[in-house]
Amino acid sequence: MSVDSFQSKQSLKVGDDSYEIYRLDQVTGDGLDVASLPFSLKVLLEALLRTEDGANITKADIEALAGWDASADPSKEIQFTPARVIMQDFTGVPCVVDLATMREAMADLGGDPSRINPLAPAEMVIDHSVIADVFGTPDAFERNVEIEYERNGERYKFLRWGQGAFDDFKVVPPGTGIVHQVNIEHLARVVFTKDADGSTVAYPDSCVGTDSHTTMVNGLGVVGWGVGGIEAEAAMLGQPISMLIPRVVGFKLSGELPEGATATDLVLTITEMLREHGVVGKFVEFYGSGVGAVPLANRATIGNMSPEYGSTIAVFPIDEETTTYMELTGRSPEQIALVEAYAKAQGLWHDPEAEPRYSEYLELDLSTVVPSIAGPKRPQDRVALADAKTGFRGALSAYVTDGAETVNGEWDESLEESFPASDPPANTDAHGQTPARDYLSCAPADGGRPSNPQRVRLEDGTEFEIDHGAVTIAAITSCTNTSNPSVMIGAALLAKNAVEKGLERKPWVKTTLAPGSKVVTDYYEKSGLTPYLEKLGFYLVGYGCTTCIGNSGPLIPEVSAAVNEADLAVTSVLSGNRNFEGRINPDVKMNYLASPPLVIAYALAGSMDVDLFNDPLGQDSDGNDVYMRDIWPSPSEVERVIASSIDADTFSSEYADVFAGDERWQNLPTPEGDVFEWDEDSTYVRKAPYFDGMGLEPEPVTDISGARVLLKLGDSVTTDHISPAGAIKKDSPAGRYLSEHGVNPRDFNSYGSRRGNHEVMIRGTFANIRLRNQLAPGTEGGFTRDLLGDGEVATVFEASEAYAEAGVPLVVLAGKEYGSGSSRDWAAKGTALLGVKVVIAESYERIHRSNLIGMGVLPLQFPEGENAESLGLSGEETFEVTGVTALNDGDIPRTVTVTADGVEFEAVVRIDTPGEASYYRNGGIMPYVLRSLLD
Repeated sequence: MSVDSFQSKQSLKVGDDSYEIYRLDQVTGDGLDVASLPFSLKVLLEALLRTEDGANITKADIEALAGWDASADPSKEIQFTPARVIMQDFTGVPCVVDLATMREAMADLGGDPSRINPLAPAEMVIDHSVIADVFGTPDAFERNVEIEYERNGERYKFLRWGQGAFDDFKVVPPGTGIVHQVNIEHLARVVFTKDADGSTVAYPDSCVGTDSHTTMVNGLGVVGWGVGGIEAEAAMLGQPISMLIPRVVGFKLSGELPEGATATDLVLTITEMLREHGVVGKFVEFYGSGVGAVPLANRATIGNMSPEYGSTIAVFPIDEETTTYMELTGRSPEQIALVEAYAKAQGLWHDPEAEPRYSEYLELDLSTVVPSIAGPKRPQDRVALADAKTGFRGALSAYVTDGAETVNGEWDESLEESFPASDPPANTDAHGQTPARDYLSCAPADGGRPSNPQRVRLEDGTEFEIDHGAVTIAAITSCTNTSNPSVMIGAALLAKNAVEKGLERKPWVKTTLAPGSKVVTDYYEKSGLTPYLEKLGFYLVGYGCTTCIGNSGPLIPEVSAAVNEADLAVTSVLSGNRNFEGRINPDVKMNYLASPPLVIAYALAGSMDVDLFNDPLGQDSDGNDVYMRDIWPSPSEVERVIASSIDADTFSSEYADVFAGDERWQNLPTPEGDVFEWDEDSTYVRKAPYFDGMGLEPEPVTDISGARVLLKLGDSVTTDHISPAGAIKKDSPAGRYLSEHGVNPRDFNSYGSRRGNHEVMIRGTFANIRLRNQLAPGTEGGFTRDLLGDGEVATVFEASEAYAEAGVPLVVLAGKEYGSGSSRDWAAKGTALLGVKVVIAESYERIHRSNLIGMGVLPLQFPEGENAESLGLSGEETFEVTGVTALNDGDIPRTVTVTADGVEFEAVVRIDTPGEASYYRNGGIMPYVLRSLLD
C-alpha cells in the first residue's frame, strides 16, 4: 500500500506534458535539512518517498535520511529500489539461468512459476564474449564475430529464449558495443518515467548492474553501482537493495586540465588519491567550480573507475553539460526538457557555489594533473609518465628469475653471431641496421636492469630480439576510455602523425582496437583517420570488452614461444581499468593502464623500458629520431576533428534499432515456452543446483565445527584470483571436465563464457594461474593441500571433493581487501559450492562481502590489527566457530568466537544489515526471494 506521509506527490508541467513527482522540498520538520543533502542522497530520499509503504519503508526512514548526520558512521538501514537493472553477458547469463531454475523450483514448491519475472526493467548488453583471436588484418572484425557465434551460439540461443520468456527483459545483441558505453549513450534516461494509476510518474533514473563498472553512468548524473548477479536477480524480482545510509565524500574540483593531460591521466590521479584516502563502501560526489570544466565523457571515465578506488559510486550532479551530452547522443527534446525541469524542481541541478554537507572532503586543482600510467598490477598504482621507465625497472626484479643478466643497454657484439654477415635478416633497413639493433636503440637503458634477450623469427622472415619489458600487447579497449572522443580522436591523430613521419609499430606487438560502440568507428571514418590506425596495426577486432577482461586472445605465436621458453617478464599496455595479475594474458606478467594515445606510443616504442619524453620512438624516413612530442596532437586539433565528425545523427542512426541485431542474431533458433528445456549434454548452460533439497522453511543457523582451511591467502586477492574469467587450461580441472565431455581444447572458450555451467565454474574457482596459496608454498595457481590425507599438494577442486565426501566444512583465511575487483557473483557462488562455510579476512571489498552472504557463506573479520600471521595460524588447524546461532533469535552478533587448535579470538561478524541477516538465515538471497514470492 502506498503511503505519502509528507504529501509530497505533486504535478510538474513540462511543455505540453504533465508528470507526477515526489517533491523533496516537502520533507520538512525539526532537524530535517534536505536542501544541503548531497546530490546522491537526494536521489535515495526520492526513492524512499515514492516507495513508502508504512512497513518496509516508513516515515521514520525518510526522516532519518533527510536529517542525515554527515559525521556519523553508517548505522541506519534503508531499502533502496533502483529504477532498473543492467547486465552484461558474462554475469547476465547465470542470472537468466538462475531465474529459469527458480521457475522450476517455484513450481516444485507449489507456487506459480510466472511470478518469477522481472518487475523492474532489465537490459542486457552482450559485450564480454568477443575475443581478439584475429588482429592486424582488414577482416579481423568479421572473423572474430564468426568465431564468437561459433563458440557461444548455445548461450545466445538461451538468451533469446529469455528475452521471449521474461517480461521487460531486453537484450542488445553481440557486436554492438560495451554495456557501460551503450548505457550512457542510449539506455540511461537520467529521469525515468512510468505509467501508474492513469498518470505518468517521473523520478530519477537509477540502476544496479552485474558489472562493477556500472558506475560509469554516474558521469551522467545517474546513481548506479555494481552488484553481484544474485543481488541483481533480487532487484529484478522487485526486492529492494538493503543498505546502510553511507558516508559521502565530497570531492571538490577547480581549474582545468593542462595541455597534454588526458581524461585517463585525471582518473588515474583521482584513483590514487581516493585509494590513499580510503573510500571503500562510501559514496563519492564531485562538486565545485571545476565540475563545469569536466566534459561528460571525462566524467564517465571518472565514474567508471569507482571500483578501482573502492567507492560504491562516484557521481557528478546534473547540469548543462548533462543535457548537452543528451542532445549530442540523440535523446529526444522532450526527454531533455524533462531532465532539466525535473532536476531544477528537485534541487538536483548543480550549483557551483553550493557547499553541500559531506562526511569527508578532498580537493583537486585540475591544472596539477600530469600524464600518467598505472601498473604493473593494480589500477591505483599510478606512475607519472616521466617516471615510467624508472618505475618499470624498480618493479621488474619481482618478475624475473635469477638467471637474467644485467646489461646497460649497449649493443652486445656477441649477439652478432645470431646474425652472421652472410645471412642478414630479410628486412635489414636502408641504413644497414638490423631490426634488432634498431629496436634496441628505441629502448635504451641508462642503468643496470635484468636482461635475457631472445631472438625471434616470424613466418614472414621478420627477425628481432625481445627482452624483459617488451610490449607484447597494445590494446585500445575498455569502456573506460573508448567512450571518450577526446582520447580516441587524440589516439587516431597521433597515429596519423606517426605514419606521416614514417614510424611503424614494433613487430612483436599485438595491436587491437575494440571500441565501446559503433559510433567510434563512424567518427573515425568521417574524419578519415581509420587508415592511419590500420597502418599501425590497429584494425577493428570487435565492439566489446576484450583485453581488459582477459579476452586479449593469444600473443603472436613466435613471441609467445620465446616468452615462455625464456620466462620473460613482458608487458601489455591497455586503455582499460583493470590490470590485475593473470587477468590480461597468461603469457604477460606486467600490465599497464594508459590513455589511448599512449597505447599507440608504446606500440611504436615496443618496450616499457623507455622514457617517452626523452627517448625516440623510432626514426623517420631520413633516419632522424622521432620523439613523442613530435607527433602528439594539440587540444585544438583534437577539438576541431571532434566538431567536424561527431553529431547527434551519428548516435541516432547507430542506436535506431539497437535490439534487433544482425542476420546472425536474427537467424538463431529460439527455444520457446515459459520453462526452459535443459540439455543434459550442454557444457554451457545447465540447471543450477542452488534450490536442490530446499524446503518451504529455512533450517536453523548452526555453529561451525570441525572445519579445515582450504586456502590461506595474502592481501589484495581479487575476484579474478577467486574466479578467473579468462582462458581455461587444458590440464586444469575445468579443462579435464570439458575434455571428458567431448570438447576440443581449441573450443574451451573462457571461464566467463561458461558461467552458465556450474560444473565448469566450481572447477575454476581459485584457479587463477597467479594465485598464491600459503597452504601450498612453492605453488602458483589453483593448488592446496588435502589435510585429511597425507598433506600432499592437490588441486583446490580435488581437495574440496575429498572434504565434501568426509562431511568437513571449509574455511578460507585471507588478508586485506579480499574480493576486490569485478562484481563477480561466481567468486561467491564457486566458494559456496566448494563447501566453504566461513571466510575470515582482514578486510573486504563491498560487493564480494555482500555476495558471500548472498550465497550463505559467513564473512568474518580478524580483530583490528590482527591477522593469521599475528595469531600464529598456519592454516593446518581445525576450526570451530561459535556464537553464530544468535542469528536464529533475530539478532546480529557483533562478534563470534573462533577457536583453532588452542588459538582463540573474537572475529567481527560482517553481516552489516538486518536484510543481510535474513539472507544468511535463508541460506542465501535466492532462497530468501523464492520463499518470499511463495507467500
